Amino acid sequence: MTHPHKVSLLAKGMGATLLGLCRLLTGVQARWIGCQPSICSRIYYANHSSHLDGLVIWSGLPPMLRPLVHPVAARDYWDKTKLRRYLVHKVFRAVLIDRHGESTSKEAVIAPLEAILAENESLIFFPEGTRGDGEQINPFKSGLYHLACKYPDAEVVPVYLENLNRALPKGKKLLVPIICSVTFGKPLDKLGEGESKEAFLQRAQSALKELVL
Repeated sequence: MTHPHKVSLLAKGMGATLLGLCRLLTGVQARWIGCQPSICSRIYYANHSSHLDGLVIWSGLPPMLRPLVHPVAARDYWDKTKLRRYLVHKVFRAVLIDRHGESTSKEAVIAPLEAILAENESLIFFPEGTRGDGEQINPFKSGLYHLACKYPDAEVVPVYLENLNRALPKGKKLLVPIICSVTFGKPLDKLGEGESKEAFLQRAQSALKELVL
């Protein structure tokens, strides 16, 4: 794993430029209503409706935390061009996962995420699995539950993204200037003894829905 002090000046400069553009075009505002920024290990889980989602959450973190928080991103999208590969590996220090359905085992998908939590660092995670239309939160897949089981000391924090589906509509490449927001909620209560996967995921989804203004 690349440690924060090894992030290059070029990567830092590109990160600052992207953050500036993101804020200029989306006017994104971060609201911390259920917790405060912390270096403790966390799983920030959010609704997913745009390729900008990870960047917007990342931009809502204080600069000192950004090298410790790793967005989870789809390899088939971010591996397509040299620029995307540079951004995802060197600037965002993201974790790439394969999403080829039956050909990729659940263990292979979860393993790189577990490696981050094993280092007491944090993830930006999208439990719906694929992008939605931004109008509703789709059912969660099981990954969030498995991570919460294996790393019970990692705080599980709901993060609601508003208007990202309108700022970068699916299938479009140009940003539409529109005010967006990111709201960090209260960490979930720890997984209960004997709590089922279905009950935990429903609880997590309900906590995210409660952040909708």
